[in-house]
Amino acid sequence: MPITPHNVVPNSRREFLAKSGAGFGAIALAALMGGDLASAAEGNSLAPKKPHFPAKAKNVIFLFMEGGPSHIDLFDPKPLLNKLAGQKLPESFGKVILAMGENNAPLMECPRKWKQHGQSGLWVSDWMPEVANCADDLCVIRSCVSDGINHSSGVCQMNTGHVIGGRPSLGAWATYGLGTENQDMPAFVILTDSNRQVVNGPRNWGSGFMPASYQGVPFKSGEDPILNLNPPSHIDVARQKAKLDYLGQIDNRHAAVRNDKSELEARIASYELAFRMQSSAPEIVDLAGETEETKQLYGLNDKETNVFGRNCLMARRLVENGVRFVQLYSGAGSGWDAHSNIESNHGKLCKQVDKPIAGLLQDLKRRGLLDETLVIWGGEFGRTPMSEQGNGRDHNPTGFTMWMAGGGVQGGRTIGSTDDLGLHAVENPLHVHDLHATIMRIMGVDHTKLIYRHKGRPERIDMNEGKAEMKVLGLG
Repeated sequence: MPITPHNVVPNSRREFLAKSGAGFGAIALAALMGGDLASAAEGNSLAPKKPHFPAKAKNVIFLFMEGGPSHIDLFDPKPLLNKLAGQKLPESFGKVILAMGENNAPLMECPRKWKQHGQSGLWVSDWMPEVANCADDLCVIRSCVSDGINHSSGVCQMNTGHVIGGRPSLGAWATYGLGTENQDMPAFVILTDSNRQVVNGPRNWGSGFMPASYQGVPFKSGEDPILNLNPPSHIDVARQKAKLDYLGQIDNRHAAVRNDKSELEARIASYELAFRMQSSAPEIVDLAGETEETKQLYGLNDKETNVFGRNCLMARRLVENGVRFVQLYSGAGSGWDAHSNIESNHGKLCKQVDKPIAGLLQDLKRRGLLDETLVIWGGEFGRTPMSEQGNGRDHNPTGFTMWMAGGGVQGGRTIGSTDDLGLHAVENPLHVHDLHATIMRIMGVDHTKLIYRHKGRPERIDMNEGKAEMKVLGLG
């Protein structure tokens, strides 16, 4: 056997450990630190990391209603709106410039029936009767604010903090700061409800200027969420492993002189993750073992709720198995964008998501997972009290509603408020930067200390502008 010269640089970390006695040290180190061998030997960037504070939530499920759900028809009742319906917006509310230009249309009534629910008396409209049954678990934030007036900029900011693409997504920041507990599954998973592309596509879950290993991994909706998961029957494990190792050698050799290309390192890691997923993922993504009662809880037995119900049940199974961040899109391709006929648009979409969301909250709670899982609901913005095209509403980024549940957040409360017509946030405005800072704080991360240096600049999730809203945390 030829002897490798001492001055030859190994092509990979794996080769280095294999050719040196230090490999045994890595085994001991992994055991002493409580980590797995893959994390220690490979220097895994997604290995679990200790938070800055005791974390209230370990995982996040973000229910994203893409297109902009109408807060004044769902969670923020405005009796004055119906009294003034048909009139112009009073001058006292100021001049409004929105996505479709200056809006001089008359105010449009909200025909919804409103009731108070739970011991807390939280107001929810008749469009969300099942979610209303979970009222005491919801912390409804009625004073959210963003800078994006169209879908591209609004969705981009809600996901990345900026109206212009190129920055890391919220899920990427979470996995960068905390890693993930299951090294055999992606840390950050995306689930959509149709084959339509989400506005902005992959940049919503991208890693921006961070290494590509932090980006989200899209799963398909339906019975086979992961494409090509199972190897052909004629290829055994040893043969596949040999092929993977050979690809790794080629990629490592290619990456050795391209240190600035994190995509190469991510590709190598993705091959290895895919190999591990072939053992662990099939059981996790297979819903067949769930009880009929659980399937009915999520609405899998109903054609209208089946797709989003499957995604919600999948989200529960993913966080239950150590996936850090799961994002579900309802209305992929701006489905909630109701410039006209909001009754039909929102009525249909609310029917699709109401029971699955309530089922998710109830299922997490009865399994003891809601305390450690932060569930977030909302879109990129809300909608105006003025009409558009007679029976729709325009985009409204100046005051809208999102809610949180679980993750130690005190439920049965409303935070902040909009004005009497639901146009502007007037009490405790919560900008997207503040929302992101708050989410990170709930996960035990001090957003001012979670820094990634890019071109010499210390970058943060909030672009150095946000603060954690302690009232949302139930601490102030």
